[in-house]
Amino acid sequence: MKLGIVVNPVAGLGGPAALKGSDGANTVQTARDRGVQSQTGARIEIMWSELMRQLAASGSTDFQLVCAEGDMGSAHFKSHANTVLLELDIPPTTTALHTKRIATALEAHGVDLLLFAGGDGTARDVHDSVSATQVVLGLPCGVKMHSGVFANNPKSAGRILSAMIKGELVSVATAEVRDIDEEAFRDGVVKARHYGELLVPEEIRYMQQVKSGGVEVEEIVIEEIAADVVDKLDGDVTYFIGSGSTTARVMNQLGLDNTLLGVDVIRAGELIIKDAHEQQLFELSRTETCHAVITVIGGQGHIFGRGNQQFSPRVIRAIGRSNFTIIATKTKLENLVRLHVDTGDAELDEVFDGFIRVTTGYDDAVLCPVSAC
Repeated sequence: MKLGIVVNPVAGLGGPAALKGSDGANTVQTARDRGVQSQTGARIEIMWSELMRQLAASGSTDFQLVCAEGDMGSAHFKSHANTVLLELDIPPTTTALHTKRIATALEAHGVDLLLFAGGDGTARDVHDSVSATQVVLGLPCGVKMHSGVFANNPKSAGRILSAMIKGELVSVATAEVRDIDEEAFRDGVVKARHYGELLVPEEIRYMQQVKSGGVEVEEIVIEEIAADVVDKLDGDVTYFIGSGSTTARVMNQLGLDNTLLGVDVIRAGELIIKDAHEQQLFELSRTETCHAVITVIGGQGHIFGRGNQQFSPRVIRAIGRSNFTIIATKTKLENLVRLHVDTGDAELDEVFDGFIRVTTGYDDAVLCPVSAC
């Protein structure tokens, strides 16, 4: 098997920095000024470790890796002996143009699967560069992953690749590529657009679904959920209110300004920080008793790793698993097979593997299965 790989080395930088995306040189620089470092390499390492573990168990490790030289490819896979480097001149500072050049070259080289590490913007670049017959797979590393071309998380990507390399029968199907207007997103408006489709491995256990729009009709239920959260607030605890329309109702009932697509910090009924970034959450979680209220991504089931990367692994650990309140309507949950976590830290993901309590009404909750894959 020929496995082609293209890496967006700055994917996801804008998430922990509360910038709602990573598009644009200014955005990347702002994220770095806020102390954010790319987690793309770490996520690739999780995928690669899972792939090697799966292949070692079967005794089948024979595949060829095809990639560009440097941060967009070979720098992340130096240990793989059977590697072919594309003859491309890729500069240290890269753009979407270089992603497209590499994707085009990988298809021309005849790769069986093109794996790309990035977000919806990278998915668009790949879509613009390859034919409808090229099978691709997204390794989720971005902020706003609405498309259906991504694995649930890096470990899931490793398992999909393993099945293909071992020659197992893996069906393929078309999946939607979607992206949003980042400028509008930063103003709290979601303008998602369909850009086309890509051919992906059809492995429903490990592939995420297209993000639902999240328009709720169960107004009374959501108000009851918010009331349950508000009535249980402790004046001595600092609360991180996550993104989403369901969590927004909590802020509305408190009469506080809300960042629909960000994380707000409240204490004793007052807004302390609006649209907080990861470093701010970490400093607070180290020095104060903190609790977080988050919701489930409709249609996908993710509670971490999709649009709320301000909750980084170190922030989640500092808060503690038991100090997260997850809220969602039963209708949203009934449309999901399970919930997913994709923190970028495989060990932390395993901490959430199992069942978790989800508040679904006033004094009403259910236990939902959570998968780390």
